[in-house]
Amino acid sequence: MKINSIFHQDDNRLLLEKSMILKSKENPENFGSLYRIYHESIFRYIYNRIGDLDLANDITSVVFMKALLNIKKYEYRGLPFSSWLFRIAKSELNQSFRNNKKTQRTISIDKIQLGQIMEDIVIDETDNNIKQLLKSLSRLNNNQVELIEMRYFEKRSYREIGQILDITENNAKVKTFRALSKLRKHFKQRVINAKKPKGY
Repeated sequence: MKINSIFHQDDNRLLLEKSMILKSKENPENFGSLYRIYHESIFRYIYNRIGDLDLANDITSVVFMKALLNIKKYEYRGLPFSSWLFRIAKSELNQSFRNNKKTQRTISIDKIQLGQIMEDIVIDETDNNIKQLLKSLSRLNNNQVELIEMRYFEKRSYREIGQILDITENNAKVKTFRALSKLRKHFKQRVINAKKPKGY
């Protein structure tokens, strides 16, 4: 599912957002306008990673509460306000996984998204290959999964990924390429192992 991104804002929209941030710093009651703009995208980001509606709502609430409490410390750097919110969300998700070992990290995918990955790592789209690819995804670390998730499953640009992770656009591109290479390596190894006779 493609995320409705408002990262690619024009200068006028960024200036309007800057004005909303300044008003929120002056009076917390004005924070509601930022909340309404970004609530859905932050909620989806969280829900897609845990698949638990109640927990996603709880974490989303914490994200916006922390943003409200720290709005006076926020420094406008010409980036969408959501880049800061996504970093808070990422931190809260990681905290949730640490606090509750029963919470499972999920990946929201469909066949179209998998097809794009398979195309990029030059794999034929067969049922068996799809199964092997899913198993290979589970071998990646959380950071690698997140990069692939944002690029392929959420269709985010490298610029947007960089802003969410607080890295440069080029660094986001390099890290995503490395994650994809790692996925390709795991996939190839699984295919080789699957072809070996049992007991080999």
